[in-house]
Amino acid sequence: MEDSRREFLKKAGVGSLVGLGVVSAISVIAEKTSIASSVGDAAADASGTRYGLVIDTKKCIEDCTVCSDVCHAIHNVPDHRLPDGKPDLKNEIKWIWKEPHVNTFPSKSGEFLSDDLAKKHHVVLCNHCKEPPCVRVCPTKATFKRADGIVLMDFHRCIGCRFCMAACPYGSRSFNWKDPRQADNLKVIGKDTGFDREFPTRERGVVEKCNLCAERLAKGLIPACVEKCPGKAMTFGDLNDKGSEIRKVLASNSTIQRKSELGTGPSVFYIV
Repeated sequence: MEDSRREFLKKAGVGSLVGLGVVSAISVIAEKTSIASSVGDAAADASGTRYGLVIDTKKCIEDCTVCSDVCHAIHNVPDHRLPDGKPDLKNEIKWIWKEPHVNTFPSKSGEFLSDDLAKKHHVVLCNHCKEPPCVRVCPTKATFKRADGIVLMDFHRCIGCRFCMAACPYGSRSFNWKDPRQADNLKVIGKDTGFDREFPTRERGVVEKCNLCAERLAKGLIPACVEKCPGKAMTFGDLNDKGSEIRKVLASNSTIQRKSELGTGPSVFYIV
């Protein structure tokens, strides 16, 4: 019975995608991707492209939110508000945001930290892991890993089981408890200046997260957060290219990764 149900869900996911005629960004970000064989390919990781980020926390401006503002704007990330106008934290959707140092690196020693570091907030997002646990647990392959290392979401395959959220050790995924298309910043679809037609809106009951601006990469652009960062705190590139700027930054700085001891192989590195 369970196997039959699982097969039904898989077929239903494909059917809804075809039925909705979704093209544009969905087609672009899934380009050259085999969803059926989406669990990390070691050979591709070793010889092909593997995109990653280096975040220099020393250059990051403490109260700056430009990276999250631009990311959420171009990806139509819903901004749910309470009647009094304050953020609805219970239904908050986040692709990129800031966390206190002790929350960002809970496995690192917090003893005798400098006051500045203890009070510091770091940029966090999906780590686009080399061995993503979210991909392994997804029953419908709604979350999958491309050959270039980017972990993506197919919103139309997502059945809202939230297994991926339970598996992600970084809290990098958000669930749409409320209709994201009815958020304050997206209430008037197609007319509100905060709505970007180049990226699809989501439905209630699906999970979403950072996609490392895969739709921009397909156009030869870098991630919006990297491009717009006023402190130039982010470096993006191919981790497998020894001559890339990101490899030069990694070679000349001491970096750490979030919860690297779990064996997920995060593709986001931090200069602390």
